Amino acid sequence: MSNMILRKSLVVGPAVLGASLLVSGTGIAAPITTTEFSTIPQPAATEFSPVTQDSGVINQVNNYSNEGGENTILSQVTSVSDFHEVKPTDWAFQALQSLVERYGCITGYPDGTYRGNRVLTRYEFAAGLNACLDRVNELIATATVDMATRQDLAVLERLQEEFSAELATIRGRVDSLEWRTSELEANQFSTTTKLSGEAIFAVTDTFGDRVGDNNNGVFQNRVRLGLHSSFTGRDILTTSLVSGNSNNFDLGNDGQLPAGADGLPAIAKSGEGMQTFNIGNSGANNVEIDRLTYQTPLGRGQVYLAAHGGKHSHYAPVNNPYFADGTDGGNGALTTFAAQSPIYRIGGGAGLAYTLPLGEGGPSNSSVTVGYLGSEPNDPSLGSGIFQGNYGALGQFNINLGDRVALAATYVRGYHGTGSAIFDSGSNAKLDPFGASPSPRPIVGTTVANYGGINNQTGDRSPFSTQSYGASAAFRPSEKLSISGFVSYTDVEGSGDNDNSEIWSYGAGIALPDFGRRGNVLGIFAGAQPHAFDRVQGLDKIPYQVEGFYKHRISDHISVTPGVIWMTNSAQNGNNEDVFIGTVRTTFNF
Repeated sequence: MSNMILRKSLVVGPAVLGASLLVSGTGIAAPITTTEFSTIPQPAATEFSPVTQDSGVINQVNNYSNEGGENTILSQVTSVSDFHEVKPTDWAFQALQSLVERYGCITGYPDGTYRGNRVLTRYEFAAGLNACLDRVNELIATATVDMATRQDLAVLERLQEEFSAELATIRGRVDSLEWRTSELEANQFSTTTKLSGEAIFAVTDTFGDRVGDNNNGVFQNRVRLGLHSSFTGRDILTTSLVSGNSNNFDLGNDGQLPAGADGLPAIAKSGEGMQTFNIGNSGANNVEIDRLTYQTPLGRGQVYLAAHGGKHSHYAPVNNPYFADGTDGGNGALTTFAAQSPIYRIGGGAGLAYTLPLGEGGPSNSSVTVGYLGSEPNDPSLGSGIFQGNYGALGQFNINLGDRVALAATYVRGYHGTGSAIFDSGSNAKLDPFGASPSPRPIVGTTVANYGGINNQTGDRSPFSTQSYGASAAFRPSEKLSISGFVSYTDVEGSGDNDNSEIWSYGAGIALPDFGRRGNVLGIFAGAQPHAFDRVQGLDKIPYQVEGFYKHRISDHISVTPGVIWMTNSAQNGNNEDVFIGTVRTTFNF
């Protein structure tokens, strides 16, 4: 019997040792691989779940490690039945029974468990292997008969030759893993930071008698690179760089104004028809800082701190799935209007926000979000700074009914200096004293709606404030259908005469996820761009917009999105012809 034990031990021992080294080598390389962060930038509701998942994995590994520590006392068992969780139906029951009852080299935990599904540490492997080898040596030393014969040695030599190729392969794989692990450890980018990016190639053109004559087809780009750093496993510091060369189309108004509109800027310089890849770039491929924000749990809620490039949509749910991709990303709708409600475009820059959950569990989960973003926080001059310059202060009540319905009621209080645009996301789109085109432009809406504080009789300009009210909803009746929409109202109060106005905007969309293939999205969105009535004679029509797009997923990192944008009554002018914009957008995520 001892001969058989010796022979099996010598044959199986090298293979077990090689396999164990292979598993442990893989375990060394594993911590270098990090959970992929979402494409930059993303709303707080989805952006930080990977960090929490990382934290859970780390805690689980620590627990496993503690189980095998020096304070855990392992006890010898004499029968496999001593392990109360091991069942005869388990796939390794026979092997475990043999090691326990025939060789006596398996130990268990004091609570009578074997824990066969838990992670094996290198210390535990060494202890178990040593116990089995000691048992084999004991059997050999106490044996008085049936020692190994020449025939047994011949069998061992033959088995060793037969398995020589497999053993050599295992040794080669272990050596390769050790080398790759050393390379990764020596050259890894960071243990706390994840690099992600997005590159957009877009071919787009306009169609229509006047707008077609005023524009040519273009090939434009935008690139975003983001560094996402976590220091506690639950927080995240986002540093984003952006570069692009896109410029907006002239919608065909030629800067002509109807009678009585002498005080307003050129009507063509608006945010209508603007696409998401037009946002956040200089138009000349210059590299700029797009976002510098930090988010971390505080108490029961989540705090958001923006030093530059802060947006309300970073921390407040916009309730527009499949149309909104983070903040003007390249995987949702084509236009800024279809991506999110215009109310989230009021204000931006630097500031602070906090989201507090009001309850968990049950049929609904609700929370309250408050935030303040100033557009001129770095300017110490009079009329600027954190609290004296342009700003947007947001309050929002969020409620989720299960995982099918999401609702939000939003209020934004804004202040805007002379010549400032309302829906500019803190980019400080302003008019020069001569009424020329603003730079940069508003993000969404008509010129008549965006530029308040202008006397509609004399054209005099003054600072003005806004109070905006909005509601948004998203409904997912099935995994293949999503319906969402919004409505917003803004009351503009100027500090001069004849400069008050009211602004309306609304829209709704239907998205069909996984249409034709997993990861594809077919979307249609229609509504009215932000517009204001009773300000300029002749400019009182509703500027409707309809957008249709189909995102075709080529791979996990590449998608192609063709789409068409149709606009009527551009610049609120009923005499303007319909405008069509066709776009083919290719997005690379990495």
